[in-house]
Amino acid sequence: MPPKRPKSARSSAGSKGRGKGHPDDIFPLVLTSATQELFGCLADEDVTGESPYKLLKKDDIIQDIKTRAAVSDFSPVKQIVLDYPEEELLLVYDRDFTYDQSFYLVLTPEAKDRILKPETPEVFENEVNKTPEPKQWISLGSEQEIDEESIKETRKKLRYKFSRVHRKFGAPVCFSDRNTADAKDSYLECASYQDSRFSIKQMQRDCGMQAVPSLLSSSAQTQWKFQRNICTQYVPRELNEEEKENILQLESLKNFCNSVTPRFLQALQQEEIMNVFFDDLKALGTAAEDGDWSGEVFDGLLLYQVFSDQKYTKDKKISCINWHPTIYGVIAVALTEQRLSKSTTFVVTPSFIVFYSFSDPSNIQLHLECPDDIFAFEFCPSDPNIIVGGCRNGQVVLWDISAHVTHIQGTQPGGKKDSVSTDTFDLDDNKENKSPVVRCCAVSAFESSHKAPITDVQWLPPTFEVTRTGLPVENKYNISAQVVTCSPDGSLMFWDVRVQKPFSQLAPDRKQNVDQKTQLSPFSVPDTFKHLDRTWKPLFRVSLPRIDTSGEYTPLKFSLEHYTCNEKAEENDESSEVIPDYSQLRVPSAKTLKALEDVNTKLYVGTEDGEVVYTDWKLSKDDAGRLHSAKPLHCFNIHHWLMNTAQRSPFFKNIILTMDGCNFAIWKEGVMDGPIILSPSSEQVCAAGCWSLSRPAVFFIGKKDGSIEVWNLLEETSEPAQVHAHVTNAKITCIKPWRASSKQHFLAVTDDLGMVCVLEIPKTLYTPTRTEELRVKKYFELEESRLKDISKRKELWAKQKTEAEELKKKMETDKPAKSLKENEDMNMKKHSDYQTLEESTLKGAGLWAPTADT
Repeated sequence: MPPKRPKSARSSAGSKGRGKGHPDDIFPLVLTSATQELFGCLADEDVTGESPYKLLKKDDIIQDIKTRAAVSDFSPVKQIVLDYPEEELLLVYDRDFTYDQSFYLVLTPEAKDRILKPETPEVFENEVNKTPEPKQWISLGSEQEIDEESIKETRKKLRYKFSRVHRKFGAPVCFSDRNTADAKDSYLECASYQDSRFSIKQMQRDCGMQAVPSLLSSSAQTQWKFQRNICTQYVPRELNEEEKENILQLESLKNFCNSVTPRFLQALQQEEIMNVFFDDLKALGTAAEDGDWSGEVFDGLLLYQVFSDQKYTKDKKISCINWHPTIYGVIAVALTEQRLSKSTTFVVTPSFIVFYSFSDPSNIQLHLECPDDIFAFEFCPSDPNIIVGGCRNGQVVLWDISAHVTHIQGTQPGGKKDSVSTDTFDLDDNKENKSPVVRCCAVSAFESSHKAPITDVQWLPPTFEVTRTGLPVENKYNISAQVVTCSPDGSLMFWDVRVQKPFSQLAPDRKQNVDQKTQLSPFSVPDTFKHLDRTWKPLFRVSLPRIDTSGEYTPLKFSLEHYTCNEKAEENDESSEVIPDYSQLRVPSAKTLKALEDVNTKLYVGTEDGEVVYTDWKLSKDDAGRLHSAKPLHCFNIHHWLMNTAQRSPFFKNIILTMDGCNFAIWKEGVMDGPIILSPSSEQVCAAGCWSLSRPAVFFIGKKDGSIEVWNLLEETSEPAQVHAHVTNAKITCIKPWRASSKQHFLAVTDDLGMVCVLEIPKTLYTPTRTEELRVKKYFELEESRLKDISKRKELWAKQKTEAEELKKKMETDKPAKSLKENEDMNMKKHSDYQTLEESTLKGAGLWAPTADT
């Protein structure tokens, strides 16, 4: 008789499984990483949630049990594997931990067939969807009600007589402007009046009525039977100095402070070194990160952090915002004065660019001192420690924060916290957090700067540089050293931050400058741009003359294409790792540099009047040999307000987003017929806009009422996909996205009250589909073809209209001239016809009075 051990083993496993809630024909297993690698079933690599099945050979499992004995993960099912009738066993990856383990082994061939080949529902041939047949309409009296409600004419129409003196027919008429008060009877008012000859008695009226009870206000005063004394305390009760001194000398209070202080300090240290609000379950990478515990996925923007400082942001608004390119969670904002037109007095306060950090949100980390309000600033792409900004007075400013990077990162050497003594422990926080103040390294010469506030500033990419004539040439150092600014004074200016004098003159002082830079104190001014201070002049100026009339356009925003060069990619990568020393760089001679013909020198400019100007920054020579700016290539009057956004797509270098207060437009460079996409006018004023950094079809728009709109071009182009109301309590001034990691994206929003709100972008808004970029590209191509087709049709309609007018004029000139008698006979016929019509009209109205002639 065969042994019954397999049956007992299976029954024991089944009883154990029933206790945990799994079927009898499977067995949950825990496989270590070594076992998974040995059998080729690594979680989320070899087996995934979409493909969780793995067939294991029976001999391999038996060999593993023999080799590792009790250490083997398959030792609990040893006898079941030995008695299994087939050669391969099915192992299933349980990603959701349905049976409390990450894997389970199928114990029977029937269960394996059932899992690998699930049954499909039978489809019956007789089940056919039939369209319901229309039924005959049966009258229930509704047509009679419709006939009664319809309007029918029951009275005769009124007839009026209009006559004119015969001599005025055919007379020439000359129109001119005149004042109605000077001429008599030049203005006639037809005022309504009540006719006493008849009156209309209203028999029925539809009106609403509501019965309201009559109200009466009265008062009465009664006397209390039992009088009670009542008192009110309006002065706080405080201990006198003697009582305070006695309490402070108590031994129990000292013992309490000594026992509580270590725990209190430990709690403060834990809050400083770790995030107490960190979601551990979300960080596991399971399905819980896709939604909350209810299983619902939230696809809206979530508030992550709020920055505000009552001392520095009072009566201030934020004009520009930028994330630090390399340090996590550091954001810089420019604070400007709120200059109200109704205010009669104006108090001048210092202007700053302040730095906030996620690690210490309640305190400002760094101050950049500004000579005037900053409307635009940007970090240098080659060295994030270099910052350029544009002032209200038209000057360009440079800062170097390399001495304060460790302070911003929170790892400054020598900055250890002092240990707190329990005997002198003070609960009052009277120490003010003093952040470093960085003074500017260089300011442009006032007479050579803009004559109006600088509204936009951008660094040229490190792939090329420009000469004094605007010609793009190669950049040997692969370092961003040139800046472009624009202002409503009608010009764009190109600036170079390098030394203008020859490099040989700088060689003796190089070592001395390097030593001075390493010994800088936190509050000293570095000598990085000492050669530019108060003497900095632009490389060249690009004016924007109007195309059809005199004057110049007033630019506010501009967008230029960032040239990418693939010839020296490896050299560029190696040189980009080295932080440049701008004090040692010089401007090379233009004759030694190679001209780059494939650099796009054209840019889009948005103006104060809502015009979108397409122009070239290269200068040309006139007949006298002087350099001047050519007129713009095109000007589009699509917008009708101040332009606040002109930004290229991070995925398509020829797609530009422009926006004013009413609507937004998307342009394709090279298409001169207009924007390929134009939104309808918005009810709320559009204040700022930006593209998404990870999805080609998504962009964000900030409104004046503090709301954020999320647009998705693949879903809807006439209305936003999402609207998040009341993100801020004031007008949104700037929005800036930032990609912290592959699974964490942020959107910074600023308002007129000086507040910074950081919103976390959900996974649905930063994870693109596999073919999203291709679909968006095809969509832009379809819109381009549609625009070209409309332009061709307009040209055809204009041509047909011109031909029709010319044909009409030609037919009029071909008619023979009529004689004087023929004209007189025609006029007499018209007069007789008019008299006949007048007589018939008056007779029909009962107003005809026969005269002696008739």
